[in-house]
Amino acid sequence: MIYPTRTAILTAAAGVPVTLLVAMLVPGRWYAALAWPVAVLVLTLVDGMRGAKPGQVAAHVEAPRHTSVGATVDAVLIVALAGAAPARLQFALQTGALIEQGEDDLLWLELVQGKGAAIVPLKAVRRGTARVDHLWLRWRGSLGLAWKQRELSLDTAIAILPDVRPVHERGAQIFQRNALQGLMTQVARGDGTDFDALVEFRSGMDRRAIDWKQSARHVKLHAKEYRTERNNQIVFAVDCGRQMSEPIAGLTRLDRVVSAMLLTAWVALKLCDRVSLHAFDSRPRIASGLVSSAGAFSELQRLAARIDYSSEETNYSFALSSLAARLTRRSMIVLFTEFTDLTSAEFMARAAARLVEKHLLLVVVLRDEELEAILGAAPQTSDDVTRSVTAAALLRDRLMVLTRLRHLGAHVIESEHDRVADRLVQGYVDLKRRNLL
Repeated sequence: MIYPTRTAILTAAAGVPVTLLVAMLVPGRWYAALAWPVAVLVLTLVDGMRGAKPGQVAAHVEAPRHTSVGATVDAVLIVALAGAAPARLQFALQTGALIEQGEDDLLWLELVQGKGAAIVPLKAVRRGTARVDHLWLRWRGSLGLAWKQRELSLDTAIAILPDVRPVHERGAQIFQRNALQGLMTQVARGDGTDFDALVEFRSGMDRRAIDWKQSARHVKLHAKEYRTERNNQIVFAVDCGRQMSEPIAGLTRLDRVVSAMLLTAWVALKLCDRVSLHAFDSRPRIASGLVSSAGAFSELQRLAARIDYSSEETNYSFALSSLAARLTRRSMIVLFTEFTDLTSAEFMARAAARLVEKHLLLVVVLRDEELEAILGAAPQTSDDVTRSVTAAALLRDRLMVLTRLRHLGAHVIESEHDRVADRLVQGYVDLKRRNLL
């Protein structure tokens, strides 16, 4: 495609007064007034025909095959232009909604003897398979009057997976800090509920472990010693409804909690517990079986990658009752969710009340930093006052719901988006140490 540049249009427009003046002064030779625009048109056509043609350009994009959501990867654009190539050209990529290129979509590429390469940073903002479908290239002719443009179809795909960078970067450190075992191979005692042995009571032992009947028989204080219980069932229930698709600091709530879930699942597998994943919106979407050992983490990662963004409202009654029906023994259920109205919160509280009768429930929500910022800002206008009052009411309703969940017996973690992973791991280990499972 060849079309005029801004320079050509402005040059043609600059000759309009002269054209009108000639037509007025010499009406009989009005056709002479067309000399200026015709000359600009001819020069533009000559500029478009000289040098490299649009059909002589070849290009392709090299990008990583996969990345984590929230990460920025560098894609490399390689261009080769035959003929009399210009010094530089302009390009644009079509990447879709899963990837952001940055503020400037039109970038320049320097050419040396018709060849050049440019690094394009791409930020993954949603999970899925992102495709770079089209590439547009254009460059000016030697006179600067004509653009030469070529559109190329590409087949570059980038699989955007859940963010497991916390597992690689901080997993070992968090596991060592929260591990229930020492560095030596031994039977871990004192932190579980499985009876191991009856030993003579020593200073520093828990007095609640004293077996008074055996102590009376031996005329000495004896205490029960326990070993760490393993194979606890940890079920991660992820709400993927409409409200979880709300973005926080560039990533959705769903992506934030999935990353925290994977880190906690890795620690749980390391601590010899069994883990399963349950995702739901208006109905259950993913219901996996229980897996154990650290080698099963890749399977959990693949399942987490299948959790899709939904625009449907969450049905807590259906989803959580279906989950409870599948569990045959007491389990720890970690529920990741978000609510903005009291109606949906009421359904969630009723479903939670049924779960806590048999299971240990841990509810994880992200703090609404936007509402807190509105409430904390000094109002300047009447609209600011209205927004502050509305934000205060929403935060008050939120606090009432979380307090009600705590009164029902559920444990609640309300965390900032960048600390939810650490808070969740710490909460899981604390509940395990307190033998609440």
